[in-house]
Amino acid sequence: MSAAPGEAAALPVAPTPVFMAVNLLVCSMLWSTSFLFIKLSGSINPFVLASIRGLIGASALLLWFAVQAKSLRPDNGQWHHWVVLGALNGWIPNVLVAHALTQIGTAPAAMIQASGPLIVAILSHLLYADERLTPRRFVGVVVGLAGMGILIGPAALPDSGISAWGALTMVATALSYATANLYVRSIKQADPARLALGQQICSAIPATALALVVAGPSAFEAVPNSAASLLALGIVSTALPILLFMRLIRRAGPTRASMVGYLQPVWTAVLAVLFLNETIGAREIIGGAVVLSGVALVSLSGRLRSAR
Repeated sequence: MSAAPGEAAALPVAPTPVFMAVNLLVCSMLWSTSFLFIKLSGSINPFVLASIRGLIGASALLLWFAVQAKSLRPDNGQWHHWVVLGALNGWIPNVLVAHALTQIGTAPAAMIQASGPLIVAILSHLLYADERLTPRRFVGVVVGLAGMGILIGPAALPDSGISAWGALTMVATALSYATANLYVRSIKQADPARLALGQQICSAIPATALALVVAGPSAFEAVPNSAASLLALGIVSTALPILLFMRLIRRAGPTRASMVGYLQPVWTAVLAVLFLNETIGAREIIGGAVVLSGVALVSLSGRLRSAR
């Protein structure tokens, strides 16, 4: 995939550091709650969970569009963008995360998923002239990865007790999200909110069909018992952050927007301590600080100069 001619001109003006900081913090915090709500949902089949998550997320966005009396049609009839994003940024990673969390804990899962920004940064460097890794941004990526290494610590060892299958599933999740980020970067003149809506619609439909085929209608019987967690997952962890994230990618590009993945483990660790009775020590605190330093280097470099 390569950038289309004139694509750079279609992108909005470079965002300010304040815009970047606020959006990165809010998006990462909202998205990190998905791990918590999935765990609190109990032993619901991963396909069913992805189905309900997509249906609730789509319903919330449809309501938001209805209140604003906005058209539901895709920009320029670009239905294919909805389908691609519904898969790469919707039902595929939703199923993978739900399955992975049956194998490993929330913190390790979030830490592995945080490899996404590295994938995005490298691929963006190869694909887009305006996303080249400057020395400072390269250092930021390295620093961020070093912070992830500190956070993971003993969990990276073979005898850590963490499921290898669960870890590989989260790597696949990171790759899916990274590919979706790059795909959004290639779309010209699209309304971020409408992309978010289309993504959720085209995530909910395939996920529901797969759930009915793979798990069967009886698998949905467990849904009412976890209604509160699933509602929160669909609205707080899906509809709200995807609206913000689509706008962030369009304004800042995939490399800087993907830094959300670096921040998620920090929020996930905090939520795990507060609600899942997990513990956090000096290693997590130090690792989180290093990660934030890497995020600052990558997300803010080059923008100050362009704003002058």
